[in-house]
Amino acid sequence: MSRKKLTLLKPLAAAVLSLSLLGSSFTPFARDLIQEKNHAEAAVPQTAITSKVNEVVDGDTIKITYKGRKETVRLILVDTPETKDPNRCVQLYGPEASDFTKKSLLGKEVKVEIGIQSRDKYGRILAYIYLGDKMFNKTLLEKGLARIAIYPPNTQYLEELQAAEATAKQKKLGIWSNANATNGGCAPKTTAPVKPKPAPTKPAPSAPKPKPVPTPKPAPKKESFKNCTELRKKYPKGVAKGHPAYDSKHDRDKDGWACER
Repeated sequence: MSRKKLTLLKPLAAAVLSLSLLGSSFTPFARDLIQEKNHAEAAVPQTAITSKVNEVVDGDTIKITYKGRKETVRLILVDTPETKDPNRCVQLYGPEASDFTKKSLLGKEVKVEIGIQSRDKYGRILAYIYLGDKMFNKTLLEKGLARIAIYPPNTQYLEELQAAEATAKQKKLGIWSNANATNGGCAPKTTAPVKPKPAPTKPAPSAPKPKPVPTPKPAPKKESFKNCTELRKKYPKGVAKGHPAYDSKHDRDKDGWACER
């Protein structure tokens, strides 16, 4: 081969070698991107069972109908602030977490993926809950309404959930918004407004009772006697003026007493 032809082939060979090296370096990078995307958008496990949420106890505990039975479910790897513990105060963002879970899940059908350890010491099912295609355990962490709670062997999605918690911390969401909330501080107590007592109403003055009108006594029947002899038979001492039997003709001395002795 002539020196001129060899000179022309050298740049071509270098170009082919560069493309080969570029292709070999790009392939693992592209594979990593595809794997990362698949990991972030993982489908709901085929083993997950559809169940209906009947009640929300608090942010991380729900009651469902599971395989025809009523069961209490504790969400794995998350812990929302307390609202029901009789020995602890209602913690900051506890009511918000409970309300969010209630609005999101109550009355809805969810997918339930049981953990490696299926129940805790209280008999509650330990599970990952999926609403649509999204794991609700992770959603609570993304909103800053829960923190990571590790109880081996249920650590299947630990790295993924830790990443969600780290993002919420960075954004200072929910319990990561201030030191008091982060340290489990108590939520301020809300007191119901005191209703003002109605002013006492005075009873309407009653009309005065009418005084009874005395019934007039009938006028005594006038008695008439022929003379004092007849009168004294009934009234031995005579009668005074005004008496029914008084008659001026029997009062000879006009002293107001008739037929006196």
